[in-house]
Amino acid sequence: QDSPAWTAAPQPRAAPAFDLLSASSGMGSILSSNAQGVVRIGDTMPDLAAASQLGSIRLHEYFGDGWGILFSHPADFTPICTTELGRAAALAPEFLKLDCKLVALSCNDVASHRAWLADITAATGASVEFPILADPDRRLAAQLGMLDQDNLNAAGLPMTVRSVFIVDPSKKVKLILTYPASTGRSFAEIQRALISLQRAAVGVATPADWQPGDETVILPSKKTEDFPGCRVADLPSGKQYLRFVPDPVQNK
Repeated sequence: QDSPAWTAAPQPRAAPAFDLLSASSGMGSILSSNAQGVVRIGDTMPDLAAASQLGSIRLHEYFGDGWGILFSHPADFTPICTTELGRAAALAPEFLKLDCKLVALSCNDVASHRAWLADITAATGASVEFPILADPDRRLAAQLGMLDQDNLNAAGLPMTVRSVFIVDPSKKVKLILTYPASTGRSFAEIQRALISLQRAAVGVATPADWQPGDETVILPSKKTEDFPGCRVADLPSGKQYLRFVPDPVQNK
């Protein structure tokens, strides 16, 4: 007996347009939550255009036909950001094997980004070869709703939270993570989440603490007979919704 299919999700929508007119009046308006955009899971990722240490970047063109991850940083030459970029740079080849490109964003200009690269390499041993978008006026951060109204820097400007957006090949946002400025991200977890999202394309979901190669769970909308080797959990309710199956990618 198969589990009932999930209720159909609403059609993806584009993220609400960022109010550039109100933001253009000055940083004071960007401090207002009303001046920030909102991006949700299922939205089309905004097609950001920005300078980077590798030249001008148009986000959708850069991601191309594959997956993409954008992750933000409060500022250059800061301790947590330096370690995070080094870790991301070390894992970048692994992300490329998963057909996924990385792009960072930090609230400084291109010259600052270029100067920062030497510190990242010295501190972590990794060389950053993906773009770091320049956002000195915080326009991009505001467009993505990433400004922390309560956490200001020495100049009184809002700090950017540590956000992560995983974007699929159709440019839809599939996952959003947000950390405070004081907490460094686990890029191993971001990699695991990306792999999990890619497993959904073959009809399975991933249970708690899942790692590649572990058993997966058949999506409720899928038929048991389509998955050889299925193991149905014997539950007190008698409902057969917890259907385990070997990892279909690892066991091809």
